[in-house]
Amino acid sequence: MDVVRSVKANGLEFGYLEAGPADGPLALCLHGFPDSAYTWRHLMPELAAAGYHAVAPFMRGYAPTGVPEDGAYQVGALASDANALHEAFGGGSDAVIIGHDWGAATTYGAAAAEPRRWRKAVTMALPPINSLMAGFFTYEQLKRSFYIYLFQTQLAEMALNATFVEGLWRDWSPGYDAAEDVAHVMNSLGTPANIGAAIGYYRAMLDPSRHVERYAIEQAATATKGERPVLYLHGAADGCLGADTFVPGGDFTGVLGELPDGSRAELVADAGHFLQLERPDEVDRLVLEWLAT
Repeated sequence: MDVVRSVKANGLEFGYLEAGPADGPLALCLHGFPDSAYTWRHLMPELAAAGYHAVAPFMRGYAPTGVPEDGAYQVGALASDANALHEAFGGGSDAVIIGHDWGAATTYGAAAAEPRRWRKAVTMALPPINSLMAGFFTYEQLKRSFYIYLFQTQLAEMALNATFVEGLWRDWSPGYDAAEDVAHVMNSLGTPANIGAAIGYYRAMLDPSRHVERYAIEQAATATKGERPVLYLHGAADGCLGADTFVPGGDFTGVLGELPDGSRAELVADAGHFLQLERPDEVDRLVLEWLAT
């Protein structure tokens, strides 16, 4: 799984990790910020053991994946990437898609835009956009989200360095030793172009003028419920998107109301934002049980 391979999809060269039989059902695993494909190093062997062809790409702009010439970083572009990767890997209707943080946003959009490609989905640490906005503007959450507003300024490129990334991991997943993960992140953000790409996700999030028309269909799908059932997981101690704000007392009513019929949600105890790394046994079990049904 440590060997990085590459594949062409959606006009980009994607670096990726893989595990499991090439003829197994595709399990596409998508990382977020500030993270890399190595975030799935615990889950991928379990998916492989269950017979899946587990593939974890480095998201657009994160080395060794290329930086897109069109500068598109809206969620619609990411969803288009995911569906193009499904095609590139010969995925069938039995494929599943798993995403964390920005990977979760991508998962919602990809499954809603082209449900025929995906049997089930798993998302972590980022609820659907409509339920997210319901709690985003509380005072406590705005403090947690300071980096989003920093990234709209000309200071962003100077701020996004190893010390800053270490600080985010420390705040978002208290008590977790993120040294290995931060090293992977900084390898993926090894050039100014890569740093600009990671920041570009956040600029496109708040500035629709940065959206590229080519991805309009996928962009529109990101605001819809979709039809493929989703397992949503949230860490009880998430320091990025507080469980106290979005799932108070473990109440997922608002989240489930924005997910397709048949979806489920679980609060993972003793886990922060990077729950798949902090509580891998528990998260792996929940994911595999969900996919087996």
